[in-house]
Amino acid sequence: MFMVGILLSASVQLAGKVWLGMAAAGFVLALGLSWIRSRAIQTAQSTIPATPIPFHLVLFAISIMALGAARYQLSLPDLNSMEVLAHYNNLSSEARVTGVIIQPPQILENQTNLRIKVQEIQIVGEQAVVSVKGELVARLRGIETWQYGDRLQVRGHLETPPEFEDFSYREYLAQQGVYSYMGDGIPHRLSSLQGSPILAWIYAYKKYALETVYRLWPDPEASLLAGILLGDESGIPDEVDQAFRDTGTSHIIVISGFNITIIAGLLMALFSRLFGSGEFGVRWAAIFALLGIALYTILVGADAAVVRAAIMGGLALFATLVGRRQVGLNTLALVAAAMVAINPQVLWSVSFQLSFAATLGLVLYADPLKESFERLASKFVALERAQKWSPAVGEYFLFTLAAQVLVLPVIIYHFQRISLSSLLANPLILPVQPPLMMLGGLALLVGTVYFPLGQLLAWITWPFVVYTIHLVEQLAKIPGGALNLGEVRLVVVILFYALLFGLTFVGRQFRKVAKWFKPGAALVGLMVLTILIWRSVMAAPDGRLHMTLLDVGTGDGILIESPAGRKLLIDGGPSRRALSDALGRRLPLGKRQLDWLVIAAAGDEQIGGLADNLDRFVVEKVLWAGPDQGRYVASDLQSYILQKDIPLENAAAGQILDLGEGASLKVLEVGQRGAVLLLEWEKLRVLLPIGLDFELLTDLESRQDLKGITALLLAESGYAPVNPTEWIDSLEPQMVLLSVAAGDREGLPSPETLEAAREYNLLRTDQNGWIELATDGEQVWVEVEKR
Repeated sequence: MFMVGILLSASVQLAGKVWLGMAAAGFVLALGLSWIRSRAIQTAQSTIPATPIPFHLVLFAISIMALGAARYQLSLPDLNSMEVLAHYNNLSSEARVTGVIIQPPQILENQTNLRIKVQEIQIVGEQAVVSVKGELVARLRGIETWQYGDRLQVRGHLETPPEFEDFSYREYLAQQGVYSYMGDGIPHRLSSLQGSPILAWIYAYKKYALETVYRLWPDPEASLLAGILLGDESGIPDEVDQAFRDTGTSHIIVISGFNITIIAGLLMALFSRLFGSGEFGVRWAAIFALLGIALYTILVGADAAVVRAAIMGGLALFATLVGRRQVGLNTLALVAAAMVAINPQVLWSVSFQLSFAATLGLVLYADPLKESFERLASKFVALERAQKWSPAVGEYFLFTLAAQVLVLPVIIYHFQRISLSSLLANPLILPVQPPLMMLGGLALLVGTVYFPLGQLLAWITWPFVVYTIHLVEQLAKIPGGALNLGEVRLVVVILFYALLFGLTFVGRQFRKVAKWFKPGAALVGLMVLTILIWRSVMAAPDGRLHMTLLDVGTGDGILIESPAGRKLLIDGGPSRRALSDALGRRLPLGKRQLDWLVIAAAGDEQIGGLADNLDRFVVEKVLWAGPDQGRYVASDLQSYILQKDIPLENAAAGQILDLGEGASLKVLEVGQRGAVLLLEWEKLRVLLPIGLDFELLTDLESRQDLKGITALLLAESGYAPVNPTEWIDSLEPQMVLLSVAAGDREGLPSPETLEAAREYNLLRTDQNGWIELATDGEQVWVEVEKR
């Protein structure tokens, strides 16, 4: 009733004092009726017949509901108070706010979000400095290193968080107690180390753990594991994230009760085997399982959402221990009410709802599903064997299924879509999630202490992650696999739960859940698929030269693999996530090494994606062309290269990089913007004028040795002045390549350039995705991403 009161208060706008008055009046009346009833019984010295409606209990329930409503109203900020930060939202004047960063910065593509606990505010043009209370999300350009505990002053316009067509950022932040937003902030650091030393240590460890994840695994596997293990989803490529959404499997990425309840069940099963199944063993198993959950909570950063999920996961473990569903349900209700009492806004949090639903699913269905499996299996094998199979099936499949049963309606309500392919995807990927989480977490923990051993464990984990991603991506391609439902009304979800609970509590729960589950066949199939994937990824050089124009947006990222197996990356484009994903898919797990990194142009759109990526790969040598000063990204990248003692050479015209087996990359010219390169092997000649400027263009137009090239990469994503029609025609290319983002902000490629390339075979990343040229020296094969 307490939570019902919060929901009611969100719709019925009454002051908190009014709700408190109603709660107090209800309690007084309930106590009065209870006292009158008690006195009547004592006077009559006999039992008074029970009334059809226990009015004193009804009044108690109404009072608790009014108390919840009052708690919600009192949690809202008083916008009329000058001591509340949100009071200053949407003013025409800029404001200077002073406060402390209270969470690790959220680093996105070329921008950083800071969550600041504000202490003071000054409106620009006014003298008064006002002490205020409230939190602020400030969006800053660039990825400068900010830390938890930094005290800073930010100047900009305070706004109410925006509303988007398909997402309410205002509601999302309000659930966290944030009511102010600054999208144009200019920050200035005042001091550091102003936060909690314990939280500072936890966040520092999480940052180090995140760096370790990307050293242990390639992308996109690393980004997925970063989401599952550390709650950092910022690195997951958009295509991969959309594939998980389309297949209804995105719940495995978000850290919620779903993840932690599964971890709790696995830890309990593991330690029960170590300590025995007796009372003493179960008690110690529970203690160590709870310690494991606490360790995982710290590992992922211990933010509010994760702590709530951990509490829910511990509760599911408690319900399993006591073995009584009613006790588990009562405890779950009390814990949920306590969380909502602390922060009423959490009731609208998707993370809280997922945690609650997953825990409720385990409390209600984990044991019944195991019993149903034993009964079904005993029809085909001996009961003793079925009972031996039951723990493994429960740990690796039924626990996740029990949680998923109640999580699904929450996902449908919030994301307004149902994935028909999820009916196939979830049964296929859920069995590998427990070993993925356990082995992945163990590899990460060990890797932060002793990296070589962690790397070995990471290799063991890697096939499970590859299986998950590849299966989800393939199922996402099924036509009509995702059904958009539009707005799903809350009453539909309530009716679904009412029907489900009605069937549950009358004993009609899912008796045929494991009918078609065959552990042996599933395991063999998974092993075969893993071996095939492993062989394809770890394959030795095939004796051909491969050049892949990566789909990294507006800018160039080119990966070259020579016939001898040497690997070379030219620039990388502007997107950190896109580059990490593209390289992670193409470099072998055991040898993520680049023999050369060639900086052919040092603009932000060409090398912005290299930021934070060089830690994830081993770079043997760097060849640098173009300016290295005056640009933040270029200067920062050069500083990193020097800090890591990576040999760096300045490019010069005529310089040749030997790629083995007669293949080479030649530096034709070097100018103010960068270099013009020529890739050659046997009959293949690919011209890469990445650093082309007008002066170099004049020099190149007079060269006769470039006629009849195999492929031409258009300079500057098809910018017309550096791609004149006469020059393209003089080169007589067999094909023309273009690297540009879909819907480029500058309107690239230029219409004139497209007209000039119209007579040639034109391949472009915004339409074809990545483009790969492969040759044996005589013939050239072209493959593009299927979109």
